[in-house]
Amino acid sequence: MKINLKSIAAAVVIGTAIAGSALAQSAPASSINELLGRLRSDVREASAENQQRLQEFRSERNRQTSLLAGARQTLAGLERQADSLEEQFNANQVRIDELAEELRQAQGEFGELFGVARQTAGEFGSLIEGSLASAQHPGRADALLELSNSRVLPTRAELDEIWRGITAEMIYQADIAAFDGTVADLSCSGDYSVVRVGVFVSYAVCGGTATYARWAIPDGQIGGGSYSLAALGSQPPGPLRAAAVALYNAEPGEIVSGPVDPSSGQLLLVYREIPDLQQRIEQGGLVGRIILGLLAVSVAFGLFRLLMLILESMAVAGQKRRSTPSRGNSLGRVMLAYESVKDHNEEVIELKLDEAILRETPKLEFGLNFLKLAAGIAPLLGLLGTVTGMIKTFTQITIFGTGDPRTMAGGISEALITTVLGLISAIPLLFLHSFAASYSRGVQQTLEEQAAGIVARHAEERAGGAS
Repeated sequence: MKINLKSIAAAVVIGTAIAGSALAQSAPASSINELLGRLRSDVREASAENQQRLQEFRSERNRQTSLLAGARQTLAGLERQADSLEEQFNANQVRIDELAEELRQAQGEFGELFGVARQTAGEFGSLIEGSLASAQHPGRADALLELSNSRVLPTRAELDEIWRGITAEMIYQADIAAFDGTVADLSCSGDYSVVRVGVFVSYAVCGGTATYARWAIPDGQIGGGSYSLAALGSQPPGPLRAAAVALYNAEPGEIVSGPVDPSSGQLLLVYREIPDLQQRIEQGGLVGRIILGLLAVSVAFGLFRLLMLILESMAVAGQKRRSTPSRGNSLGRVMLAYESVKDHNEEVIELKLDEAILRETPKLEFGLNFLKLAAGIAPLLGLLGTVTGMIKTFTQITIFGTGDPRTMAGGISEALITTVLGLISAIPLLFLHSFAASYSRGVQQTLEEQAAGIVARHAEERAGGAS
C-alpha cells in the first residue's frame, strides 16, 4: 500500500488547526458551514505561520553558513601568521645563540669573572634584602639584584655596588637606630617609633610598651621586594619587653642592657610555640579544671573563715578589756554563762564554763577540716591527672609509634600540668589552714584562760566572804 505523505501532513495540519480553533474559540459553531469556515480560516493561518518559520530558518541557515566561512578564513590566516612567527622565533633563537657565542669568545676569561660577580651580587642582594636594616633603608638591594640578572658586562660603578653594599651591611650590624616605620598588626592608637638593634632584633615602642616585630615576607606572598615589618603574634615575656623600653629611653652614650637575638628573629619566633596560661590550663584537661575549681572554692572559703577568725580574735581581745559581757563574741557569751550561775559553787561554775567553751569550739573550728581535706585532695587529683595523661601517652605510642614526639606531647602535657596544678593548689590551702587553725587555737586558749581566771576569782571571793 502506498502512503501519501502530503495527505498525512495535511491531516496533521488540519488536526492542529482544529485543536487551536477549539481552544481559541470558546463559543460553539451554530452550523456546519460556520464550522467549516472556521476550519478553513485556521488552516490558512497555520500555513502562513509555517511559511514564515520556514523562511526564517533558511535565512538563519544562510547567515550561519556565512559566519562559518568567515571563521575558517580567519583561522587559516592565524595559522599562516603562527607559522611565520615560529619561523621568525627559530631564526631569532639561532641568532641569539650566535651572538651569545660571540660574546663568550669576546669576553674570554672575563666572562667567568663577571659570572662570579653576578653570582656574588645575587647572593648578597638576597641577604641585604632580607636584612633588618632594609626596614630602615629600603631599596638597598635593588642595584645588586639588577646586576645579578643582567646579561651584559657590568660597569665599574655596578661592580662597586657589591663591596659598598657589603660594607654598609657590616656597619648596620653594629648600629642601633630609631626610625619612623610601619609595623603591621600593631595595636597602637598613637604615634610610635621603630627601634632596630643591628640586624638582629626590632621592636615598636608605643605608650611605654615595646612590641617586637619581624622583618619577613608575609604569609601568602612570594617574591622579592615584599618584605615588611609585622608584630609577632606571641610577644616575649615582660622582662625582655621592659629591657627594650629601657634601651629606647637610654641617653646617648649610656650603657644599658638590651635584647639581642643573634638568629635575627628566629629565637623570638619560639615564643609562638610556648603556650600561655590559658593554653596551659586547657592542657590539664578535665582533671585540671576540677583541681582549679576545688582551689577556687577552697581559697574563697578559707579566706572567709580566716577573716571571720581574725574579727573574732579582735572582738575577744576587746572583750578582755571590758567587764560588761557581750553576746557578739565568744568570750562575752562565756562570761554571760558565768553570770547565770555565779551564785553556785565552784564545781557548777566550772562545769558551766566548760559547757560554754565546748559550745563555742565548733564555731571556731568550722571549715578547718574542709581546708585540710582540700589541701590533701589537690595533690591526689594531680596524681590522678598524671596517671590519665600517661595512659593517653602510651595509647598514642601503641597506635602511632614513637616516630613523632608531637603525638605524645598532649598526654605528657596533661600529666605534668595536672601535677603542677595539684601542688599549686595544695600550697596556699595549707597556708590558709595553718593560719586559720592558729587563730582558732588562740581564741580557744583565751577562752580557757579567762574561764580559769573567772573560777579563781569566784573562789577567792567566796573564801574572802566566808572569813
